[in-house]
Amino acid sequence: MSQRESLRTEGFGVPDTVDPHHFVVRVPSGNSGDIEIIEHFGITADSPDDDVLLRCRLTRKAWNGIKDEAKRVLNERLREKNLKTSRWSAGDNKLERLLGREFCLLAWAVETARPDDYPAACAAWASLKPEERWWLFRMCDHATGTAADTDIGWRKAVRVALTETPGPLTPTKRRKTSKPKAEADLFAPLASKD
Repeated sequence: MSQRESLRTEGFGVPDTVDPHHFVVRVPSGNSGDIEIIEHFGITADSPDDDVLLRCRLTRKAWNGIKDEAKRVLNERLREKNLKTSRWSAGDNKLERLLGREFCLLAWAVETARPDDYPAACAAWASLKPEERWWLFRMCDHATGTAADTDIGWRKAVRVALTETPGPLTPTKRRKTSKPKAEADLFAPLASKD
């Protein structure tokens, strides 16, 4: 039996289990109203009062600027794990907790950005490795992780970093690690120059 058949999921990879930790992207029906990104801590919450956290509110214009690229990248990640893909619809769209963190990072990058910066933000976000997205999410979350914390601290830094990047990071633009010419033995006695 394949992983796709054995693991039942909802939305973008949320395990079909009792109260999993996940994100919800709430899209109002119609063409107006803000989109909300909400983290549901599920059974892992410290108390029922701490079960839900509103992470971000996006204007409809910002949502329309990122939704297609986000869907493409998230579905690509699901395919890598042989999980069923999903699509955005009106109402609550569930995202697995790590995918939710990645999407939230993109939302934070565009929440106060100009509309002509949305494509650059999407391209820069898509070029990041998942681990890089998780790290940036945690940096923002530490001090500025709610919907009320727009455009300050790490959130502002993420907006600038993703919207002012001249293009996607290709393998040639990423910093290459050079191999040392000779392995130095840190514990060897220093050779004298006599």
